[in-house]
Amino acid sequence: MADDLGDEWWTQGDISGVSEVEEDTQPLAEEQPKKSTSEKRKGEQQVQDNTKKKKRKETVKKECFITQGRSEEKGDKESNKNKKRRKKKKTITDVLTSSEPVPGSPADFMSLLKSHHSQTRTVIEQEELLLSESCFLRSNDLTHSLSSYLKEVCPKWAKIQKQHTQTRSVVLLIVCGSALRTIDLIKQLIVFKGQAKVLKLFAKHIKVDEQIKLLSKGVTHIAVGTPGRICALLEKEGLTTQGLRYLVLDWNYRDQKHRRMVDIPEVKGDLLKMMDHGLNQSCREGTVKIGLF
Repeated sequence: MADDLGDEWWTQGDISGVSEVEEDTQPLAEEQPKKSTSEKRKGEQQVQDNTKKKKRKETVKKECFITQGRSEEKGDKESNKNKKRRKKKKTITDVLTSSEPVPGSPADFMSLLKSHHSQTRTVIEQEELLLSESCFLRSNDLTHSLSSYLKEVCPKWAKIQKQHTQTRSVVLLIVCGSALRTIDLIKQLIVFKGQAKVLKLFAKHIKVDEQIKLLSKGVTHIAVGTPGRICALLEKEGLTTQGLRYLVLDWNYRDQKHRRMVDIPEVKGDLLKMMDHGLNQSCREGTVKIGLF
């Protein structure tokens, strides 16, 4: 009976079973790629969303840094402006231009000497260096020229200059702050000096030795110069205080920056040093009178 069946029945049953299994498994295989593509799309969307969020955060951070940088730059500019304003307020010229010119007095000169010697001298030594009011001539009230002021404080000038015969000394010593001011004051002396010999004493283009020779050759009645050069001549004994009778300080004059002679630190230091080379002592002894022009 097995031969009558013809075909091998057992193989046909197996084949049908396999086909059924394959038919059952095919839809599952087709569903799986659909799910994977949807998941991929969801993953890609999430990645895109994350990248967008990161970009937003980065832009926000950049904006924050930019605003901070701008605020810091504004703060630096404002601080620089404030510093410039403070510096302008501290300048000497601004203070002097705002203040009205006041004629100098013996008290001003004495306070200058006192503040200078208070750092290096004891209280007893400071009292010994004090000058009385009798050591000073009448001060300029800002109405006189140099010639009119000297005529007022030296009424007997013609007689005094004739009596002066000493070399390396002068009768009238005028002290100012610069070489240009020295030349200007010498021009103003034309009305007052008469036949007196005038010598300029400053460091510009003139050596100390040359000035010592000029002082030792003949009689000089008036000398006009800066405190630095006068101090150097006193140290080398090219200029002495033996025949000196009048010491006039160009106290009230102001330069282009509205500074007086005592407002310039270098000139003030040389002036105080010059006074220590025998001039203070001559004033206390009464042989020399100080005038503030």
